[in-house]
Amino acid sequence: MLRHFTLGEIDAAAALLHEGGVLAYPTEAVFGLGCDPHNHEAFERLFALKQRPPTQGVLLIAADFAQVERYIALDAVPAAIMQQVQVSWPGPNTWIFPRSPEVPEWVVGAHAGIALRITAHPPAVALCRAFGGALVSTSANPHGEPPARTAHAVEIFFEDALDGLLDAPLGGQVSPTVIRDALSGTIVRS
Repeated sequence: MLRHFTLGEIDAAAALLHEGGVLAYPTEAVFGLGCDPHNHEAFERLFALKQRPPTQGVLLIAADFAQVERYIALDAVPAAIMQQVQVSWPGPNTWIFPRSPEVPEWVVGAHAGIALRITAHPPAVALCRAFGGALVSTSANPHGEPPARTAHAVEIFFEDALDGLLDAPLGGQVSPTVIRDALSGTIVRS
């Protein structure tokens, strides 16, 4: 049964994630689906909900740099690029980094790097803080469908197959975040 959470129930939403649940939550532009990136069973459920091929990776969203630092092979990132990254965060900027051994293989799919974002969107920040770490973030929609921009759209897509829904406002972004490569600085998705 789909459990609804308000911002006042953020700790309960985080507890659902710790229990292996899959949660829809608002991001800068669309609702995202999230789970504990280290819980393989939860991750597989999330991909089944999305009907997404396992070769496609997902990004991780976090409240601060401390929550993502362990996933980055920092010695491989040029200092000038790392400075650009730090200036762009928190905010609607996703960067693909060379990954450290801490990144679960299933998170990246067939990709060599790990996509990370430190969000400035208050509900997503609050969720990551309550969870105590970075979360999987992929658009809340079945593969090939447009991303959900309302809690109602999330419910229509997933009904009771989803464990929880953090019903809070989206950020002001019109389109998903820009994705850049942290080795070259080039834009992968605008």
